[in-house]
Amino acid sequence: VLSAEDNATYDKMLADVDSMARQIALEEDRVARDTAMAQPTSSPITAKPNAQDGKPVHFRATAEYREDFLNLVRGKRPVHNVMEEGTPSTGGYLVPIEFDKNLVKALKHENVIRSISKVITTAAPHRINIALTDVSADWVAESGVFTPSTPTFNQLSLDAYTLRAAALVSEELLQDSMFDLEDYLISNFALAFAAKEEQAFCIGTGEGQPTGIFTSKGGDVGITTAGATDIKADELIDLTYSLKDGYKKSAIFVLNSATLAGIRKLKDGNGVYMWQPSLQADQPDRLLGFPVYVSQYAPTIAAGAYTVAFGDFQNYWIADRSGRTVRRADELHIANLQTGFYAFQRVDGKTVLPEGIKLLKQHA
Repeated sequence: VLSAEDNATYDKMLADVDSMARQIALEEDRVARDTAMAQPTSSPITAKPNAQDGKPVHFRATAEYREDFLNLVRGKRPVHNVMEEGTPSTGGYLVPIEFDKNLVKALKHENVIRSISKVITTAAPHRINIALTDVSADWVAESGVFTPSTPTFNQLSLDAYTLRAAALVSEELLQDSMFDLEDYLISNFALAFAAKEEQAFCIGTGEGQPTGIFTSKGGDVGITTAGATDIKADELIDLTYSLKDGYKKSAIFVLNSATLAGIRKLKDGNGVYMWQPSLQADQPDRLLGFPVYVSQYAPTIAAGAYTVAFGDFQNYWIADRSGRTVRRADELHIANLQTGFYAFQRVDGKTVLPEGIKLLKQHA
C-alpha cells in the first residue's frame, strides 16, 4: 500500500503524462491542419496565354484576333475581346499576321524589285554601318610586324515612308457570306502597293519616298555610253566587267522592256545574240549569261538617263515597318452603296553598297 505521499507523487506523474499527451495531440492536429492548408485547391495553371506547343504566340497570330478582324471589316461586332490590343494610336486595326504574310507574298509576286532585293522588317528606324574601306590582310614573317588598316564607316538609315491604298466593296458583296473579302482586300492592296513601291524602288527621290536604284544614289556608274539614244554591245560587256568579281555570282540585269527590245538584237563579236531566251518555266531570260529582269519603271533610253542596272540586288535593302493597318470607311462612299477599306504601310528602300550595283548611264 502506497503512502499518502507516494500516491500524491503518482497522481502528479499521471497528470503530467496526460498533459503531455494532450499537447502532443494538439501539435499533431496543428501540423495536420497546416499541411492541409498548404495543399493547392486545384491543379496549378501552367499553360501560357496565346501559346502553341508551349511557345508564346503574338496576339495578331491567334485565331481569335483574325476572326474578330474579319468580323470588323464586314461591319459585325467582334466575338472576342482581343481587338483593343491591335488598335494603334493612329486608328484603324493592325492586320492579322497571316493576312500580313499573304499580302507580303502577293507584293513579292507583283513587284520585281521586291522579289530580288533584301527585305527586312523593322520596328523603328534601322541604321546600318557600312565599311567604306576594305579589311587588310598580308603575309607576315614569324618575327614580322603587321599593321592593320583602320576601317572607316558610313551610317545609313532606313526610315519609314507611309504608303496608302484604297479598295471599294459594294454593299451586296459585303453582305454575301460566300464572298472572300480577305482575299479580295489582299489582292487589291497588293496590286496598288506593288505598283507604287516598284516605281519608288526604281526612280524614287528619297524625299518622302524610298531612294530608287536608277538614280545618282542608287549605284555606281559602271559605264557611260558613247551615244545618248542607243546602247552598243561592247558597252554592255564593259558594264559587266565594271562589277567586282565577288558580286558576279549573284549578279543580274534589270532594265525597261523597251530597252530590252533593242538589246535583244545585239550580237557579240562572233555574231551570236547576246540575249538568250529561257527554255524553262519560271526561269528568267539571260543576257551575256546573267539573268534578266524587266521593270516597267526602269527609265527608258534618253540623254543622261540611267537605263541598265547590273549587280547583286541583295545590296538594295527594303525595310518594312511592322504593323500594316486597315481602316473601314462606312459613310464616305455611301452615295454609291459602297464601303471603303484603306490600308496603310510604311516602307523604305536604299542601296546600302553602291559598288555592288553598277549602272549604265546614257551620254548626256
